Amino acid sequence: MSTGATTLRMLDRADKEVMKLTRADIGAVYEFMHKFRHNPENPGLNLKALNSESRLMSARVNKDYRALLLHIAARDYLLVAVKHRGEVYDDLSRYAYRINRITGGIEVVDMAPVGDSIIGRVVPPDAEPEPAQKPLFDTYTDTQLLELGVSEPLLPQIRELTTEAQLLELLDRAPQLTTDVLFALFDGTPYDEVLQQVTEPVRADEPVDPDDFEAAVERPATQVTSDDEALQAMLGEAFERWQIFLHPTQRKLVERPYSGPARVGGGPGTGKTIVALHRVAHLARQLPPGVDKPILLTTFNRNLAADLRTRLMALGGQELVSRVDIVNIDRLASRVVAEAKAGGSRRVVDDNRVLELWDEFLLETGATGWEAEFLAAEWTQVILGQVLNSRTDYFKARRPNRGRSLTRAERDQIWQLTERFATWLENRGVWTWRQVAQRAARLEMDRTAQNTGAAGESSGGFYRPRYRHVVVDEAQDLSAAHWKMLRAMVAPGPDDMFLTGDTHQRIYDNHVTLGSLGVNIRGRSSRLTLSYRTTRQILADALQIMSGEVYDDLDGGEENLAGYRSLLRGDRPVFRGASTWAQERDLIVEQLRDWGNAADGSIAICVPTKDLAAEVISRLEGDGLAVVEIGPDGPKRPDGVHIGTMHRFKGLEYQRMIIAGVSDGLVPRQMISRYRDADPKRYQRERQRDRSLLFVAATRARDELAVFWHGTPSPFLTGRLVQRQLA
Repeated sequence: MSTGATTLRMLDRADKEVMKLTRADIGAVYEFMHKFRHNPENPGLNLKALNSESRLMSARVNKDYRALLLHIAARDYLLVAVKHRGEVYDDLSRYAYRINRITGGIEVVDMAPVGDSIIGRVVPPDAEPEPAQKPLFDTYTDTQLLELGVSEPLLPQIRELTTEAQLLELLDRAPQLTTDVLFALFDGTPYDEVLQQVTEPVRADEPVDPDDFEAAVERPATQVTSDDEALQAMLGEAFERWQIFLHPTQRKLVERPYSGPARVGGGPGTGKTIVALHRVAHLARQLPPGVDKPILLTTFNRNLAADLRTRLMALGGQELVSRVDIVNIDRLASRVVAEAKAGGSRRVVDDNRVLELWDEFLLETGATGWEAEFLAAEWTQVILGQVLNSRTDYFKARRPNRGRSLTRAERDQIWQLTERFATWLENRGVWTWRQVAQRAARLEMDRTAQNTGAAGESSGGFYRPRYRHVVVDEAQDLSAAHWKMLRAMVAPGPDDMFLTGDTHQRIYDNHVTLGSLGVNIRGRSSRLTLSYRTTRQILADALQIMSGEVYDDLDGGEENLAGYRSLLRGDRPVFRGASTWAQERDLIVEQLRDWGNAADGSIAICVPTKDLAAEVISRLEGDGLAVVEIGPDGPKRPDGVHIGTMHRFKGLEYQRMIIAGVSDGLVPRQMISRYRDADPKRYQRERQRDRSLLFVAATRARDELAVFWHGTPSPFLTGRLVQRQLA
């Protein structure tokens, strides 16, 4: 907000107009804002009311452009548009402003007519009259539309809409809630669902006074920025819109005070990471001055952690980032262990080697009676995952999602084997990231217990938790040990933990119930439903892939994608099958050719296995295409055609995507079929994980998606999707 005597804020929709201007005119807008903030009465600005009964005013930006301003209070103004001088004065009646009675936010609407159906058609006398088209929204009353939050000044134009093209033209300049509501109704969403999923999340918390503009400008629904932030957006043209503006639903979640841990869910592309970043910035702005890092921002994937740092720097600058500890969760655990000198000189090996190590241990020691796979899962998910320190703890432990039950004698055998295995690893000078997480959790839990009394108060007067606030992105990927460590790192209380994630995108075998780990999100869980990444057509097919599955919500309930939607439109995804893998590779080459063989990093190819990726790379390189493999640290170069396995695509997005090898036996993996009868719960869990991988891959595509298979298509592809190749 302005630090001078005059407050000048910028309405979110004004940035669209500003960013279309030339570099020189963008600079002029900033210079205008700077001058206005210091002295709005400056004669060169020529500030004047557009008419005597309106709050709308104009001011001179330069010889060609005028700023349209809404006068909020004595020295408080809102920049709502930047228009050519002719547009501002030619038709003063075209601009309407209201306080929305639902959201309480200020809406300024350009009332220019829409399409031929509204301004009238010139029909030659001899022409056959066109059949009248039914208005799009004639089944809804004005009262119903207003209750959904539609902007009242636009109602007459909405009543005239008869085609999708006209709707799109109107919504290009309509307020956000009006856009969301009308698109949902146009898509056939029932009125009650639109009310619940679109309107209720942005309804004002208190009664709305339609004449109180000072209160309205402070509400989240009035999406504004200060002039300093606007300067960054305008002069740093690479900045994306998300870095300055939030959807009203997102802003409410970012700025809301919470009495304890809170969670924000939502499908791919709904802005969960954006909300997490803005939440960090919001919390940082409220910190007292200092040089410490009282806010933790963490996630499971180390590549995503690096990306979070880059994006937070772009959002808030070095001063903000200097108060935030940004680190991936395993590195954080490793740091705790190193501080306590609890790891010795042991080398950490990846968790995907655990099964191999158990096989080696059983072979070397001659231990029998249990399969390595079962022992590896029991050790990582139950014993390490729940931070169990003794046989007694293990005897009492619940074993959710582990399939077969165990007798006391069997638990005793398993505990002894896991102790021997841990010693065996230590003698070899190695341990796993799961062990590191378990050790870090125990150290933090002990540290907290030693320094706090029964009531949670400091017993020594000097103890302070490591962090004041913890923010977790991709929360579905963390293990129980991670959560126990984080819970011990921040004192329970207001705004202590803020989590974002989506269990539909869980691609690691971490299933937890947060409430049992001391992270009680009950009553403080919200969900985002509007996707900003991908088109409605891609989204519809991705949701087909997820049909028939039930996912948890991290707290003992069910997660769903009801209301998940997009306002973007594009072509329907392509689904094509081939007889052989060689023929499928031909389909990939053909599709790339149809897309122009772009090698600028905008196209990616996703396959289930490393072997398939290698064969696609070989084929494309043989055709002279520039290919970039996606490794554990992401793409090695930004250009070329990116190729990788499904796991590699978490956190990435592309303009166009090919998902190949979506065949039965590859998606899901053939090897999981052995669990179908022997361990049905394990089978269901593994199958669900493979479905999530395909869902994540499909939702990386922004504009166009092609899905190929050879032989029998994956059972995750519904009959409707498979039959499309015949259409």
